[in-house]
Amino acid sequence: MFAFTTEHDDLRATVRRFLADRSPESEVRRLMETADGYDPSAWSVLAGQLGLAGLLVPERFGGAGFGVVELQIVAEEMGRALLCAPFLSSAVLATAALLTAGDDAACAQHLPGMADGSTIATLAVTEGAGSWDAADVGTRAEPSGAGHVLTGEKLYVLDATIADLVLVVARTDAGPGLFATTGGQRTPMSTLDATRKQAGIVFDATPATLIGTDGGAAAPLAAALDIGAAVLAAEQAGGARRVLEMAVDYACVREQFGRPIGSYQAIKHKCADMLLEAESATSAAYAAGWALDDATEESGVLASMAKAYCSEAYHHCAAENIQIHGGIGFTWEHPAHLYFKRATSTEILLGSPRQHRELLAQRLGFGA
Repeated sequence: MFAFTTEHDDLRATVRRFLADRSPESEVRRLMETADGYDPSAWSVLAGQLGLAGLLVPERFGGAGFGVVELQIVAEEMGRALLCAPFLSSAVLATAALLTAGDDAACAQHLPGMADGSTIATLAVTEGAGSWDAADVGTRAEPSGAGHVLTGEKLYVLDATIADLVLVVARTDAGPGLFATTGGQRTPMSTLDATRKQAGIVFDATPATLIGTDGGAAAPLAAALDIGAAVLAAEQAGGARRVLEMAVDYACVREQFGRPIGSYQAIKHKCADMLLEAESATSAAYAAGWALDDATEESGVLASMAKAYCSEAYHHCAAENIQIHGGIGFTWEHPAHLYFKRATSTEILLGSPRQHRELLAQRLGFGA
């Protein structure tokens, strides 16, 4: 049975204090309007002093050598605060992709910089169809001298405009492979959620280096995305709990007809449903993280289950928070819409609930 340790509690408290200081609502709104979408000085503290960017990185590569659960604790707190930073892209997705590829030389080359925050990395998988499945990748990698060159386009790449390193899933004659590049023409994309920047990348004979085995990226990528799904689910659970707190606090102080609106049965039912969803989302996310850390057989099943459930729970809670706030919840000045937009964007990030339920069915032997 999984239980949080004192060290886990200390990590959560440290991250919450940091975010209270460096990611208040005013700072989130400021960073939303910038091109880079993050504060380099805050990222330096987060990665260098707190060591959060290297939580998943083994000690031999300059990291802390922790597991998925520790990443989830950090992500849950970041979800509460809507932190604008390349944590998911670099510390989670790109790091997991490198580790699961099984290429020690590439890990030794890239992970130390990613762990201390001096290198920001991202993972480029999706193309026009928005699929995270390696089988759907059309970008090509052709041999060129001692390396490869990439040709094609990637879309919806997290933090691509600020990334020093891009890990690209591209197809060779042997199948999908993972390639490292510092090039590509990067163009910011207009997105619903301005707190998490995305961009398109065009590769035109862009030099790249193979990571892992040629044509062998499908299984490692799936394993890396399971880690990403579990961590993102924890972020969603944190956001769901935060909007629940906002809704309850408002219901206790907003009065209609001489009594707090929280005393009315309709509002009570909404808050009760939100509480159930937030608690269930937290349990689902950490069940997946615990299974991934223990490498249990059901880890992939639980990762897909967590991503599907937490996506819908967060979206519903964010929408109900707006409803409970009434007219003020629809205004630009109120933070409710920031959480709703984050909930909407993360619902499809790394695969929609429908896609994860299909994947879940396949993993359970019910799908094609």
